[in-house]
Amino acid sequence: MIVALAGGVGGARLANGLAGVLQPGELLVAVNVGDDFEHLGLTICPDIDTVTYTLAGLNDRERGWGVKEESWAFMDTLRKLGGPDWFALGDRDLAKHVLRTDRLRRGDTLTAITQDIARACGIVQTIVPVSDDPVRSIVETDEGALPFQDYFVRRRCEPVFRGIRYEGAETARPAPALLAALDDPALEAIVICPSNPVLSIGPLLAVPGIADALRRRRAPCIAVSPFIGGEAVKGPAAKIMRELGIAPGAAALAKPYAGIVDAILCDYDDPGAGTTMDGIRLIAADTLMRDDIGQRRLARVALALAAMLRKPA
Repeated sequence: MIVALAGGVGGARLANGLAGVLQPGELLVAVNVGDDFEHLGLTICPDIDTVTYTLAGLNDRERGWGVKEESWAFMDTLRKLGGPDWFALGDRDLAKHVLRTDRLRRGDTLTAITQDIARACGIVQTIVPVSDDPVRSIVETDEGALPFQDYFVRRRCEPVFRGIRYEGAETARPAPALLAALDDPALEAIVICPSNPVLSIGPLLAVPGIADALRRRRAPCIAVSPFIGGEAVKGPAAKIMRELGIAPGAAALAKPYAGIVDAILCDYDDPGAGTTMDGIRLIAADTLMRDDIGQRRLARVALALAAMLRKPA
């Protein structure tokens, strides 16, 4: 059993690499729900969908989000009718949002819905939301508080980032499948994917019980830095770090991950490579995932490092 914590495109890519090198049923991917929101009466779960599409081989690699070979008749009509068109919903993608929203209204859990959709897409590993309860990231900016999708999509991350809060996290309950996996004697490793530490992993760790479970874990925990050459491969992580007065790099992960991870895999040119910070070893590797081969290569490196750090039974 391997547990991966993921959010965003980088998280989905490494989760896909892990899925590609493990046997069916050996991987559980717990996904951020802090960027979920309600739009046009629908419950949208962008990170869950990105992970699902990527593991199913349905993701649009050029855009980095959504479904490949998508069509846009819904958005074209919505735009002509004067509806809000700032958040794109493709025709194929829309079906999943409608189904999810209908089942949530009928009382099904987000975990059950996510797993049913994954099975329907032919995914042989387990995908769960970090919680079935709503957690919503609110970004504090120089223009005031913005719901995450307003900051990320509508405003394209232009406002200056000042901080973030995770509404609902304090009362959210961890997904039972995630807690069970973290306490499973068969657990061999935990991998924190190269996701934005503030926007994707922060909401996950804010759910009560998860950080504690990670601290008392028996298996090694490896994090992969999303930064290469002082920049994020995808997304606004580097911009956010600079606006918080923190240099983008693996060292920026040491404080928030202290007591949770044993080692951080960082790119060879990372200034922190080869050092130890807050009790965490920063180990150099080729962390750029250019394609499926690169995803599997990095997955093997992370699992090999975990095996090296694993304590004898």
